[in-house]
This record gives sequence, C-alpha cells and structure tokens, in this order.
Amino acid sequence: MTITITLIGGPTALIEIDGFRLLTDPTFDAPGDYQLPHVKLEKLTGPALSARDVGEIDAVLLSHDQHSDNLDHSGRDFLKGAKRVLTTEAGAKRLGGNAEGFAPWASTTLTKRGRMLTVTATPARHGPAGIEPLSGDVVGFVLEPAKPGRPVYVSGDTTWFDGVAEVARRFDCGVVLPFAGAAQTRGPFHLTMDTNDTIETARAFADAVIVPVHTDGWAHFRQDASDLRASFDTLGFGRRLRILAPGVATVIEA
Repeated sequence: MTITITLIGGPTALIEIDGFRLLTDPTFDAPGDYQLPHVKLEKLTGPALSARDVGEIDAVLLSHDQHSDNLDHSGRDFLKGAKRVLTTEAGAKRLGGNAEGFAPWASTTLTKRGRMLTVTATPARHGPAGIEPLSGDVVGFVLEPAKPGRPVYVSGDTTWFDGVAEVARRFDCGVVLPFAGAAQTRGPFHLTMDTNDTIETARAFADAVIVPVHTDGWAHFRQDASDLRASFDTLGFGRRLRILAPGVATVIEA
C-alpha cells in the first residue's frame, strides 16, 4: 500500500490513503505571536499551503484544541467547513458543531464511494508524567484501510510513554508520523517527542517508515528534522526515516 503525505507546516499534514483525504492539526496562520494563559508562543514561518489549497477533506484529525501551535485562528475557521472533526472528548465539547470526541481506543469508520477507513483514537501524553492537568487531554490516531495494507499511526502531541508502546503492541503499522521537535515552553522538559523518543518509537514499530512532523515553524521547537536525520543515520536505520519537504506531495511506500 502507498500513501501520499504533504507537510503543510508544524503539525499540519495532508494524508491521502485509499481515496480518503485527512488533515492533521490545522495551522494556517501567518507568522506572529500567540499569547496563551501562561506562555507566549512565536510562530516563525507560515504554511506551505493555504487552507484553500488543501481543498476538500474527509476528516480532520485534531489531537487537541487548546494550543495555538496545533489549532490556530485560521485552523478554527477551517474546522467549520470540514465534514468531520475527530478529537478528544473534552475538545469536542468545547468546539461543538461537527466535532466528535473519542477516548483512547474508541473507533469510528469513514466511508466514501464504497471504501471504508477505520480511525482509532490512541493514548497521548503531552509531556512528562503529571503534566495532564496543565496540558489537557490529547489523542493520536491509527488509520486502518479496509483493503489489504498496514495501518498508519499519527502520534499527536505526545512524548514516548507506555501508551505509545501499547499502540505498537496492538497495531502492526507500516507508516508512523511522530510529532517531534522536542517542544519546550514553561520548564526544562519537552512536550513532544525529542530524538530519543522518536528513536524509541521507531524501535517499537520495528519496520515502519518514520515520517516526522511537528519539527519546524515555531520558536519553542528545540530540535528539527536535521537532528532526527543525524540520530537515525548514526544508529544505522536512517533508511527508515523520510523527511518531507514542505508543500511537496510525497508518496510513502508502507
């Protein structure tokens, strides 16, 4: 099975799989400052594609709704026109409208022209143990096409922890999109995967193609794709890492 992934910027990517078009955490705003309750985030670069360029999609995979680097002002406008928005239970209550909330391991099915795609919400922890009261709920997603082919895992904003390991135990994924970048805001700890976490994820999904997102565009991202490339190459499994050029539709062979 092949899928096509277009990196738009930050956590935002268009995933095309078995005729379905899915968009992760929509962020389409221009560069600028974003004031959150306890911290100011600085966006350094704009999206490689505009919301209009993305076109019609079948669902938004929204890992969480409370942080501007995963859902900005333009992203919120984009949600209004989406057929379905899959997110956390708490996020669905806040967003209302077409947002649907899922606890980890809950599933739903997308249908299109006789095809079916199962989407399962997966555990995510947006930082170290104990961060949950500050970070709020987050989910990742596993995509399972009905036709023969291996699932695709979208980690959402998470670090490596037992929940990610459990995803690897339950699903034989052929493609993994880890949210990397070692995001760091209020303390000396990271809120998304650093190079070590991404390596652990690659080892858990033993032969999956690793396609990182969430590595560029914001000042609080402490690592980028070049750090991942150096780490994977040093450890001898760089051939499994696919670094995407922003705005370029890239075919990934699972």
